[in-house]
Amino acid sequence: MQAPLRIDTPDGTLDAYVARPTRPAPASTVVVLHEVFGVNADMRRTCDELAARGHLAICPDLLWRIEPGIDLTDRTPAEIDKAVALYAAFDLDKAVADVARTLDLARRQPGTTGKVGVMGFCLGGLLSFLTAARIGADAAIAYYPGNADKYLGEAPQIGTPLLVHLAEEDEYIAKPAQALITDALARRPTARTFSYAGCSHAFARHGGAHHDAGAAILANGRSADFLARHLK
Repeated sequence: MQAPLRIDTPDGTLDAYVARPTRPAPASTVVVLHEVFGVNADMRRTCDELAARGHLAICPDLLWRIEPGIDLTDRTPAEIDKAVALYAAFDLDKAVADVARTLDLARRQPGTTGKVGVMGFCLGGLLSFLTAARIGADAAIAYYPGNADKYLGEAPQIGTPLLVHLAEEDEYIAKPAQALITDALARRPTARTFSYAGCSHAFARHGGAHHDAGAAILANGRSADFLARHLK
């Protein structure tokens, strides 16, 4: 197990899971933004897969202000209840600031190119959207970004290449909200949105209750191509 990366903020220090590529340096970096379940097995596997494709992958613990080290699944009622409580207590603006500090540190990692992308899921997908609008990155990917429709007033600020994956039958992002997201991003020349028919929320979550292998392979392939294009 690799040592975590430590990220300093004005409020304290947070840890990040790191997966390092085995290919020769230099490598581009992907900052992975977790769901409300924290830096769990799903996110660690996501980082490991990115590292296998030649990226340095960093997943910061964005729940650290509430409770450091959260590691939940979607498999038990108790974990779901805790996740709901964590979401309610989460401070988006402070998390975006944490992402900005992570991006800055990522750009300065030894053996990297300085190119940095973000890839987020659900809550992390919303943070990817907000990162693209407020901070900027070399690339941003958002899987089923919950509540993104409430922040579409920030869409005109997006200049970052942005890829969004939506689940057509998402129980947390209703179809009218999906239509608003798709329409707003269609006006941004750097943004692209894909919808996955018949899929529920978190269809790409490893081992998740609603995992859809075919859709996950398709979405992840598109993400890999997107990162290869914009982080080269």
